[in-house]
Amino acid sequence: MARDKQGRPLVAVTGMGVVTSLGQGKHDTWAALTAGKSGIHRINRFPTEGLRTTIAGTIDTVEVEPFSAPLLSERLAMLAAEEAVGQSGLAESDFPGALFIAVPPVEMEWPQRQALAEASGQNGDVSYGALLQAASTGQFKPWHDLFIFGTVADRVADRFGTKGSPISLSTACSSGATAIQLGVEAIRRGEADAALCIGTDGSVNPESLIRFSLLSALSTQNENPEGASKPFSKNRDGFVMGEGGAALVLENAETAKARGATILGYVLGCGEKGDGFHRTRSSPDGTPIIAAIKAGLDDAGMSPDDIDYINAHGTSTPENDKMESMGCMAVFGERMEEVPISSNKSMIGHTLTAAGAVEAVMSLLTIANGRIPPTINHTVPDPAIPLDVVPNVARDANVSYVLSNSFGFGGQNTCLVFGAEPKS
Repeated sequence: MARDKQGRPLVAVTGMGVVTSLGQGKHDTWAALTAGKSGIHRINRFPTEGLRTTIAGTIDTVEVEPFSAPLLSERLAMLAAEEAVGQSGLAESDFPGALFIAVPPVEMEWPQRQALAEASGQNGDVSYGALLQAASTGQFKPWHDLFIFGTVADRVADRFGTKGSPISLSTACSSGATAIQLGVEAIRRGEADAALCIGTDGSVNPESLIRFSLLSALSTQNENPEGASKPFSKNRDGFVMGEGGAALVLENAETAKARGATILGYVLGCGEKGDGFHRTRSSPDGTPIIAAIKAGLDDAGMSPDDIDYINAHGTSTPENDKMESMGCMAVFGERMEEVPISSNKSMIGHTLTAAGAVEAVMSLLTIANGRIPPTINHTVPDPAIPLDVVPNVARDANVSYVLSNSFGFGGQNTCLVFGAEPKS
């Protein structure tokens, strides 16, 4: 029986797919990531005059019409899932398990609001409720369906034939990791032998940029887009928005082996801890971050000494990088001086809802290839963050176990532990 130390079914990964601003598919994204290339560039999708931030890691090779975050998020989810399910060898239209998908919060976007307001013939301000009412009938009915939170999940479920009611979730920047955690828990409880876990986000639009700018969360270093995201550097000034989609096929390891599947790795531990300190800031003492890391390790039946590499949340904001560093040092102690930790966001930006899933794929590829992606743009080290951030250049290393951190606004903290094999 394939069981972990707690007697639960082992959860294997048998398929992975990813789309980022660096490329479509695992091969292109991984090659660019380990080469230290950046997918961040000036935004050309819409006018940026008057915006404080005019750069992002948009995915311009995937077009949807009319452009909207739900449609692009759906398309990115489909592309990632097609690659993951195809690699797993499971039926592409009759998936034998549940769907857990992290999607961005949805609401009607400015172009659609404007069109509805004009069509209503009303003067002055039009209430959001009136816009929804107008959208529910006639020529605008497709928009009503588009801007419902569960629509993306329904369409993905129909495409792949997943079983049961699809689960849509949004836990801020830890959403992608939460989707994986839900899949792991379903398999451990025996509710499913397989799970399709997805994180997707295509929401770089003017409204999102303005909202994050009002929180002082975004980098304003627009002059050099590729150099703007600089996690753990002293001159970091905020994150850069990115878009992406990633999917993992999880299976009961025993079932996967019985059908002759190739196992790409294991999800060994999941830890989470809420932080009610502030809507965007972490508790100053770092207690929730520390608790989430420890919970992930405990769930995997492992200690800090077992971890070979940390895939950082590493957003490039002054607050997050400081708190993540403090939390890791508190858990790993002196060993943190020798455990490499790097941030994929230095190259692809912060893919928000998709980030935890994207970084899960990168963590498993790090194990498979024995190569750690770098943290690029690290030219001015922060003396308050004495970590080995794998600066600027990828590093070959033997990596068997990875801790992947996801810390979101609203106090959502999720940490996953991946391994090449179960820990004996």
